[in-house]
Amino acid sequence: MSEGRIAVVGSGIAGLGAAWLLSRRYEVTLFEAADYLGGHTHTHDIQLEGQRYAVDSGFIVFNPQHYPLLTRMFAELDVAAQPTTMSFSVHDARSGLEYNAGSLGGLFCQRRNLLSPRFWGMLSDLRRFYRQAPAVLHSDEQFSTLGEYLQRHGYSDAFRDQHLVPMASALWSSPSQRILEFPMGQLIGFMANHHMLQLSGRPQWQVVRGGSNSYVRALRRRWQVLERLSTPVHAIRRVNNGVVLSSLRGEEHFNDVVLACHADDALALLSDSTPAEQQILGGITYQNNDTVLHTDARVLPRDRRAWAAWNAYVPADPQAPCTVSYWMNALQSIDAPQPFIVSLNRDHDIDPDKVLRRMRYRHPVQNAAALAAQTRKADIQGVQHTWFAGAAWGFGFHEDGLRSGVDVAHGLGVPW
Repeated sequence: MSEGRIAVVGSGIAGLGAAWLLSRRYEVTLFEAADYLGGHTHTHDIQLEGQRYAVDSGFIVFNPQHYPLLTRMFAELDVAAQPTTMSFSVHDARSGLEYNAGSLGGLFCQRRNLLSPRFWGMLSDLRRFYRQAPAVLHSDEQFSTLGEYLQRHGYSDAFRDQHLVPMASALWSSPSQRILEFPMGQLIGFMANHHMLQLSGRPQWQVVRGGSNSYVRALRRRWQVLERLSTPVHAIRRVNNGVVLSSLRGEEHFNDVVLACHADDALALLSDSTPAEQQILGGITYQNNDTVLHTDARVLPRDRRAWAAWNAYVPADPQAPCTVSYWMNALQSIDAPQPFIVSLNRDHDIDPDKVLRRMRYRHPVQNAAALAAQTRKADIQGVQHTWFAGAAWGFGFHEDGLRSGVDVAHGLGVPW
Protein backbone atom coordinates (compact mmCIF):
# COMPACT_ATOMS: atom_id res chain seq x y z
CA MET A 1 0.00 0.00 0.00
CA SER A 2 1.58 3.30 -1.10
CA GLU A 3 1.70 6.22 1.31
CA GLY A 4 1.21 8.93 -1.28
CA ARG A 5 2.08 10.05 -4.79
CA ILE A 6 5.50 11.45 -5.64
CA ALA A 7 6.62 12.96 -8.93
CA VAL A 8 10.27 12.71 -9.91
CA VAL A 9 11.32 15.12 -12.65
CA GLY A 10 14.44 14.03 -14.51
CA SER A 11 15.83 10.53 -15.05
CA GLY A 12 19.56 11.05 -14.62
CA ILE A 13 21.24 9.08 -11.87
CA ALA A 14 19.74 11.34 -9.18
CA GLY A 15 16.20 10.82 -10.43
CA LEU A 16 16.73 7.12 -11.06
CA GLY A 17 18.13 6.59 -7.58
CA ALA A 18 15.36 8.59 -5.91
CA ALA A 19 12.60 6.86 -7.90
CA TRP A 20 14.06 3.41 -7.24
CA LEU A 21 14.12 3.89 -3.47
CA LEU A 22 10.92 5.92 -3.12
CA SER A 23 8.92 3.35 -5.09
CA ARG A 24 9.35 0.98 -2.14
CA ARG A 25 6.95 3.15 -0.14
CA TYR A 26 5.20 5.55 -2.51
CA GLU A 27 3.46 5.60 -5.86
CA VAL A 28 6.15 7.20 -8.03
CA THR A 29 5.74 8.82 -11.44
CA LEU A 30 8.97 9.59 -13.30
CA PHE A 31 8.86 12.41 -15.85
CA GLU A 32 11.55 12.60 -18.54
CA ALA A 33 11.64 15.11 -21.40
CA ALA A 34 13.92 12.91 -23.55
CA ASP A 35 12.91 9.67 -25.23
CA TYR A 36 15.18 7.53 -23.04
CA LEU A 37 15.89 7.13 -19.33
CA GLY A 38 19.35 7.79 -17.96
CA GLY A 39 20.39 11.36 -18.70
CA HIS A 40 24.18 11.19 -18.92
CA THR A 41 23.95 7.41 -18.73
CA HIS A 42 23.81 7.13 -22.49
CA THR A 43 24.80 3.97 -24.35
CA HIS A 44 24.58 3.79 -28.14
CA ASP A 45 23.91 0.65 -30.15
CA ILE A 46 26.38 0.97 -33.04
CA GLN A 47 26.50 -1.35 -36.03
CA LEU A 48 29.83 -1.44 -37.83
CA GLU A 49 30.91 -3.90 -40.50
CA GLY A 50 28.24 -6.38 -39.51
CA GLN A 51 28.96 -6.25 -35.77
CA ARG A 52 27.07 -4.47 -32.97
CA TYR A 53 28.82 -2.50 -30.26
CA ALA A 54 27.51 -0.81 -27.10
CA VAL A 55 29.39 2.48 -26.80
CA ASP A 56 28.98 4.93 -23.94
CA SER A 57 29.13 8.69 -24.37
CA GLY A 58 28.23 10.15 -20.96
CA PHE A 59 28.84 8.33 -17.69
CA ILE A 60 31.73 5.96 -18.28
CA VAL A 61 33.91 5.14 -15.26
CA PHE A 62 33.65 4.53 -11.53
CA ASN A 63 35.59 2.77 -8.80
CA PRO A 64 34.32 0.98 -5.68
CA GLN A 65 36.47 2.99 -3.28
CA HIS A 66 35.16 6.40 -4.26
CA TYR A 67 31.73 5.42 -5.60
CA PRO A 68 30.44 3.32 -2.68
CA LEU A 69 26.74 4.04 -3.23
CA LEU A 70 26.93 3.34 -6.95
CA THR A 71 28.88 0.15 -6.29
CA ARG A 72 26.27 -0.92 -3.73
CA MET A 73 23.45 -0.24 -6.17
CA PHE A 74 25.20 -2.24 -8.89
CA ALA A 75 25.62 -5.15 -6.47
CA GLU A 76 21.92 -5.11 -5.56
CA LEU A 77 20.99 -5.03 -9.24
CA ASP A 78 23.52 -7.73 -10.26
CA VAL A 79 25.19 -5.31 -12.67
CA ALA A 80 28.60 -6.56 -13.81
CA ALA A 81 31.67 -4.36 -14.17
CA GLN A 82 35.13 -4.79 -15.63
CA PRO A 83 38.48 -3.02 -15.09
CA THR A 84 39.50 -0.17 -17.33
CA THR A 85 42.43 2.15 -17.94
CA MET A 86 42.55 5.81 -16.95
CA SER A 87 45.58 6.69 -19.06
CA PHE A 88 45.81 10.37 -19.97
CA SER A 89 47.46 12.14 -22.90
CA VAL A 90 48.04 15.72 -23.98
CA HIS A 91 48.50 17.07 -27.49
CA ASP A 92 49.51 20.74 -27.51
CA ALA A 93 48.96 22.19 -31.00
CA ARG A 94 50.98 25.30 -30.13
CA SER A 95 54.23 23.50 -29.41
CA GLY A 96 53.60 20.12 -31.01
CA LEU A 97 54.11 18.44 -27.63
CA GLU A 98 52.54 15.00 -27.21
CA TYR A 99 52.78 12.64 -24.28
CA ASN A 100 50.86 9.83 -22.61
CA ALA A 101 51.30 10.00 -18.84
CA GLY A 102 50.38 6.34 -18.42
CA SER A 103 53.82 4.87 -19.09
CA LEU A 104 57.45 5.88 -19.56
CA GLY A 105 57.26 4.90 -23.22
CA GLY A 106 54.24 7.12 -23.70
CA LEU A 107 55.64 9.94 -21.58
CA PHE A 108 58.72 10.13 -23.79
CA CYS A 109 57.13 9.01 -27.06
CA GLN A 110 58.69 12.21 -28.44
CA ARG A 111 62.37 11.57 -27.74
CA ARG A 112 63.15 15.29 -27.76
CA ASN A 113 61.32 15.58 -24.45
CA LEU A 114 64.21 13.71 -22.83
CA LEU A 115 66.35 16.81 -23.44
CA SER A 116 63.67 19.46 -22.90
CA PRO A 117 64.16 21.64 -19.78
CA ARG A 118 60.55 22.82 -20.16
CA PHE A 119 59.24 19.26 -20.12
CA TRP A 120 61.36 18.26 -17.12
CA GLY A 121 60.26 21.46 -15.38
CA MET A 122 56.65 20.46 -15.95
CA LEU A 123 57.31 17.06 -14.37
CA SER A 124 59.11 18.70 -11.45
CA ASP A 125 56.18 21.04 -10.87
CA LEU A 126 53.84 18.06 -11.01
CA ARG A 127 55.64 16.40 -8.11
CA ARG A 128 55.79 19.71 -6.21
CA PHE A 129 52.06 20.27 -6.68
CA TYR A 130 51.30 16.79 -5.36
CA ARG A 131 53.39 17.56 -2.24
CA GLN A 132 52.21 21.13 -1.60
CA ALA A 133 48.59 21.33 -2.71
CA PRO A 134 47.01 19.24 0.10
CA ALA A 135 48.07 21.92 2.60
CA VAL A 136 45.42 24.30 1.21
CA LEU A 137 42.74 22.17 2.86
CA HIS A 138 43.99 23.46 6.23
CA SER A 139 44.54 27.11 5.33
CA ASP A 140 42.78 30.15 3.91
CA GLU A 141 44.23 29.23 0.51
CA GLN A 142 41.32 26.84 0.10
CA PHE A 143 39.28 29.91 -0.84
CA SER A 144 41.74 30.96 -3.58
CA THR A 145 41.10 30.01 -7.17
CA LEU A 146 43.38 27.54 -8.92
CA GLY A 147 44.74 30.33 -11.12
CA GLU A 148 45.59 32.49 -8.11
CA TYR A 149 47.28 29.60 -6.34
CA LEU A 150 49.45 28.62 -9.30
CA GLN A 151 50.59 32.19 -9.82
CA ARG A 152 51.28 32.80 -6.11
CA HIS A 153 53.47 29.70 -5.85
CA GLY A 154 55.36 30.21 -9.10
CA TYR A 155 54.24 27.17 -11.05
CA SER A 156 55.36 27.09 -14.66
CA ASP A 157 53.18 27.83 -17.64
CA ALA A 158 54.07 24.37 -18.96
CA PHE A 159 52.65 22.65 -15.88
CA ARG A 160 49.55 24.81 -15.93
CA ASP A 161 48.81 24.75 -19.66
CA GLN A 162 50.17 21.34 -20.70
CA HIS A 163 49.12 19.20 -17.77
CA LEU A 164 46.99 20.44 -14.88
CA VAL A 165 44.41 22.52 -16.76
CA PRO A 166 43.95 19.97 -19.60
CA MET A 167 43.58 17.17 -17.03
CA ALA A 168 41.00 19.08 -14.98
CA SER A 169 39.21 20.16 -18.17
CA ALA A 170 38.89 16.50 -19.11
CA LEU A 171 37.62 15.52 -15.66
CA TRP A 172 34.99 18.24 -15.36
CA SER A 173 34.20 18.75 -19.06
CA SER A 174 34.89 22.42 -18.51
CA PRO A 175 36.82 25.09 -20.48
CA SER A 176 40.25 26.24 -19.34
CA GLN A 177 39.22 29.60 -17.90
CA ARG A 178 36.58 28.03 -15.71
CA ILE A 179 39.08 25.48 -14.48
CA LEU A 180 41.36 28.32 -13.37
CA GLU A 181 38.38 29.77 -11.46
CA PHE A 182 37.85 26.56 -9.45
CA PRO A 183 38.06 27.08 -5.66
CA MET A 184 41.26 25.35 -4.55
CA GLY A 185 39.61 23.68 -1.57
CA GLN A 186 37.03 22.02 -3.78
CA LEU A 187 39.55 20.96 -6.43
CA ILE A 188 42.15 19.59 -4.04
CA GLY A 189 39.52 18.00 -1.82
CA PHE A 190 38.30 15.99 -4.79
CA MET A 191 41.78 15.11 -6.05
CA ALA A 192 43.00 14.08 -2.60
CA ASN A 193 39.90 11.98 -1.94
CA HIS A 194 40.39 10.20 -5.26
CA HIS A 195 44.12 9.59 -4.63
CA MET A 196 45.01 11.74 -7.63
CA LEU A 197 47.76 13.62 -5.79
CA GLN A 198 50.07 10.61 -5.79
CA LEU A 199 51.99 8.71 -8.41
CA SER A 200 51.22 5.24 -7.03
CA GLY A 201 48.48 3.51 -5.09
CA ARG A 202 45.69 4.86 -7.26
CA PRO A 203 42.39 2.95 -7.36
CA GLN A 204 41.42 0.52 -10.09
CA TRP A 205 38.73 2.15 -12.19
CA GLN A 206 35.93 0.15 -13.79
CA VAL A 207 33.25 0.40 -16.47
CA VAL A 208 29.85 -1.26 -16.62
CA ARG A 209 30.06 -4.39 -18.73
CA GLY A 210 27.94 -4.12 -21.86
CA GLY A 211 27.50 -0.36 -21.55
CA SER A 212 26.44 1.87 -18.70
CA ASN A 213 22.74 1.66 -19.53
CA SER A 214 22.87 -1.96 -18.35
CA TYR A 215 22.11 -0.65 -14.88
CA VAL A 216 19.16 1.40 -16.16
CA ARG A 217 17.68 -1.75 -17.70
CA ALA A 218 18.24 -3.60 -14.43
CA LEU A 219 16.44 -0.87 -12.48
CA ARG A 220 13.47 -0.93 -14.83
CA ARG A 221 13.13 -4.70 -14.46
CA ARG A 222 12.89 -4.40 -10.69
CA TRP A 223 10.91 -1.27 -9.84
CA GLN A 224 7.26 -0.33 -9.85
CA VAL A 225 7.54 3.18 -11.29
CA LEU A 226 5.21 4.83 -13.79
CA GLU A 227 7.57 6.05 -16.52
CA ARG A 228 6.62 8.99 -18.70
CA LEU A 229 9.18 9.43 -21.46
CA SER A 230 9.06 12.33 -23.92
CA THR A 231 6.97 14.19 -21.35
CA PRO A 232 8.54 17.52 -20.42
CA VAL A 233 7.12 19.23 -17.34
CA HIS A 234 5.91 22.76 -18.05
CA ALA A 235 5.30 24.20 -14.59
CA ILE A 236 4.97 23.34 -10.92
CA ARG A 237 3.01 25.24 -8.29
CA ARG A 238 2.77 24.45 -4.62
CA VAL A 239 -0.56 24.05 -2.81
CA ASN A 240 -1.42 23.38 0.82
CA ASN A 241 -1.46 19.60 0.53
CA GLY A 242 1.23 19.06 -2.12
CA VAL A 243 2.11 20.24 -5.60
CA VAL A 244 0.35 20.59 -8.93
CA LEU A 245 2.47 19.57 -11.90
CA SER A 246 1.63 20.60 -15.48
CA SER A 247 2.78 18.56 -18.46
CA LEU A 248 1.53 17.39 -21.84
CA ARG A 249 -0.96 15.27 -19.91
CA GLY A 250 -2.49 18.28 -18.18
CA GLU A 251 -2.41 19.05 -14.47
CA GLU A 252 -1.78 16.37 -11.84
CA HIS A 253 -1.61 16.54 -8.06
CA PHE A 254 1.22 14.92 -6.09
CA ASN A 255 2.07 14.89 -2.41
CA ASP A 256 5.70 15.80 -3.14
CA VAL A 257 7.93 16.51 -6.11
CA VAL A 258 11.61 15.64 -6.55
CA LEU A 259 13.33 17.98 -8.99
CA ALA A 260 16.19 15.78 -10.17
CA CYS A 261 16.92 18.03 -13.13
CA HIS A 262 19.45 20.83 -13.58
CA ALA A 263 19.14 23.57 -11.00
CA ASP A 264 18.33 26.28 -13.54
CA ASP A 265 15.63 24.09 -15.08
CA ALA A 266 14.22 23.39 -11.62
CA LEU A 267 14.00 27.11 -10.89
CA ALA A 268 12.29 27.78 -14.22
CA LEU A 269 9.63 25.16 -13.44
CA LEU A 270 8.67 26.67 -10.10
CA SER A 271 5.95 29.20 -10.87
CA ASP A 272 5.96 30.35 -7.24
CA SER A 273 9.68 30.17 -6.43
CA THR A 274 10.76 31.71 -3.14
CA PRO A 275 13.61 34.22 -2.75
CA ALA A 276 15.73 31.48 -1.16
CA GLU A 277 15.10 29.13 -4.10
CA GLN A 278 15.96 31.90 -6.54
CA GLN A 279 19.23 32.66 -4.77
CA ILE A 280 20.36 29.10 -4.19
CA LEU A 281 19.27 27.50 -7.47
CA GLY A 282 20.42 30.59 -9.34
CA GLY A 283 23.93 30.13 -7.95
CA ILE A 284 24.46 26.93 -9.93
CA THR A 285 25.32 27.35 -13.60
CA TYR A 286 26.09 24.89 -16.38
CA GLN A 287 28.46 24.46 -19.29
CA ASN A 288 27.06 23.21 -22.60
CA ASN A 289 29.23 20.51 -24.16
CA ASP A 290 28.55 19.47 -27.74
CA THR A 291 29.52 15.82 -27.87
CA VAL A 292 30.21 13.65 -30.92
CA LEU A 293 30.62 9.88 -31.10
CA HIS A 294 32.70 9.17 -34.20
CA THR A 295 35.55 7.18 -35.76
CA ASP A 296 37.87 10.02 -36.89
CA ALA A 297 41.27 9.23 -35.33
CA ARG A 298 42.68 12.60 -36.39
CA VAL A 299 41.49 14.08 -33.08
CA LEU A 300 43.83 11.74 -31.18
CA PRO A 301 47.60 12.34 -30.86
CA ARG A 302 49.57 11.90 -34.06
CA ASP A 303 51.89 9.36 -32.42
CA ARG A 304 49.92 6.17 -31.72
CA ARG A 305 52.08 5.60 -28.63
CA ALA A 306 50.50 8.71 -27.14
CA TRP A 307 46.93 7.48 -27.54
CA ALA A 308 45.25 7.16 -24.16
CA ALA A 309 41.83 6.58 -22.68
CA TRP A 310 41.50 10.33 -22.04
CA ASN A 311 43.09 12.60 -24.66
CA ALA A 312 43.29 16.33 -23.99
CA TYR A 313 43.88 18.74 -26.86
CA VAL A 314 45.34 22.21 -26.33
CA PRO A 315 44.46 24.26 -29.44
CA ALA A 316 46.82 26.65 -31.17
CA ASP A 317 44.59 29.62 -30.34
CA PRO A 318 45.44 30.59 -26.74
CA GLN A 319 41.91 31.92 -26.27
CA ALA A 320 40.30 28.64 -27.32
CA PRO A 321 39.42 26.11 -24.60
CA CYS A 322 41.03 22.72 -24.14
CA THR A 323 38.97 19.84 -25.47
CA VAL A 324 38.94 16.15 -24.65
CA SER A 325 38.42 12.98 -26.68
CA TYR A 326 37.76 9.61 -25.05
CA TRP A 327 39.09 6.53 -26.82
CA MET A 328 36.23 4.19 -26.02
CA ASN A 329 37.97 1.07 -27.36
CA ALA A 330 40.48 1.40 -24.52
CA LEU A 331 37.96 2.45 -21.90
CA GLN A 332 35.37 -0.25 -22.63
CA SER A 333 37.73 -2.94 -24.00
CA ILE A 334 35.97 -2.80 -27.35
CA ASP A 335 37.64 -4.92 -30.03
CA ALA A 336 36.58 -3.22 -33.25
CA PRO A 337 38.23 -2.55 -36.63
CA GLN A 338 37.94 1.21 -36.10
CA PRO A 339 38.40 3.49 -33.10
CA PHE A 340 35.26 4.65 -31.32
CA ILE A 341 35.90 8.16 -30.05
CA VAL A 342 33.77 10.53 -27.98
CA SER A 343 34.87 14.14 -28.44
CA LEU A 344 33.62 17.20 -26.60
CA ASN A 345 33.43 20.59 -28.33
CA ARG A 346 35.57 19.51 -31.30
CA ASP A 347 32.92 19.22 -33.98
CA HIS A 348 34.75 21.35 -36.57
CA ASP A 349 37.75 18.96 -36.60
CA ILE A 350 35.72 15.80 -37.22
CA ASP A 351 34.97 14.38 -40.66
CA PRO A 352 31.14 14.50 -40.98
CA ASP A 353 31.21 11.14 -42.77
CA LYS A 354 32.69 9.54 -39.65
CA VAL A 355 30.11 10.89 -37.21
CA LEU A 356 27.95 8.22 -35.56
CA ARG A 357 25.96 10.25 -33.03
CA ARG A 358 25.66 13.87 -31.86
CA MET A 359 24.60 14.88 -28.36
CA ARG A 360 24.59 17.95 -26.15
CA TYR A 361 25.27 17.48 -22.46
CA ARG A 362 25.28 20.13 -19.75
CA HIS A 363 27.77 19.89 -16.90
CA PRO A 364 27.69 21.93 -13.68
CA VAL A 365 30.27 24.68 -13.29
CA GLN A 366 32.35 24.32 -10.13
CA ASN A 367 32.96 27.81 -8.77
CA ALA A 368 32.53 29.85 -5.60
CA ALA A 369 28.87 30.59 -6.36
CA ALA A 370 28.10 26.89 -6.76
CA LEU A 371 29.92 26.08 -3.53
CA ALA A 372 27.89 28.74 -1.70
CA ALA A 373 24.68 27.30 -3.13
CA GLN A 374 25.61 23.80 -2.00
CA THR A 375 26.15 24.97 1.58
CA ARG A 376 22.62 26.44 1.64
CA LYS A 377 20.78 23.48 0.14
CA ALA A 378 19.17 22.62 3.48
CA ASP A 379 17.38 25.99 3.42
CA ILE A 380 15.15 24.82 0.55
CA GLN A 381 15.23 21.02 0.79
CA GLY A 382 11.78 19.58 1.49
CA VAL A 383 10.17 22.99 1.89
CA GLN A 384 6.66 23.21 0.40
CA HIS A 385 6.72 19.52 -0.59
CA THR A 386 9.66 20.22 -2.95
CA TRP A 387 12.95 18.30 -2.99
CA PHE A 388 16.08 18.85 -5.04
CA ALA A 389 18.59 16.30 -6.32
CA GLY A 390 21.39 16.22 -8.86
CA ALA A 391 25.14 15.85 -9.26
CA ALA A 392 25.55 19.64 -9.11
CA TRP A 393 24.97 19.44 -5.35
CA GLY A 394 28.36 17.72 -5.10
CA PHE A 395 31.41 17.47 -7.34
CA GLY A 396 29.27 16.85 -10.42
CA PHE A 397 29.92 13.12 -10.82
CA HIS A 398 27.71 10.04 -10.84
CA GLU A 399 28.25 9.23 -7.17
CA ASP A 400 27.23 12.78 -6.25
CA GLY A 401 24.03 12.44 -8.22
CA LEU A 402 23.13 9.12 -6.64
CA ARG A 403 23.98 10.41 -3.16
CA SER A 404 21.61 13.33 -3.63
CA GLY A 405 18.83 10.95 -4.68
CA VAL A 406 19.49 8.73 -1.68
CA ASP A 407 19.39 11.79 0.59
CA VAL A 408 15.97 12.77 -0.79
CA ALA A 409 14.64 9.26 -0.22
CA HIS A 410 15.92 9.36 3.35
CA GLY A 411 14.25 12.72 3.88
CA LEU A 412 10.97 11.21 2.74
CA GLY A 413 11.27 8.29 5.13
CA VAL A 414 12.90 5.68 2.89
CA PRO A 415 16.40 4.96 4.25
CA TRP A 416 18.75 2.72 2.31
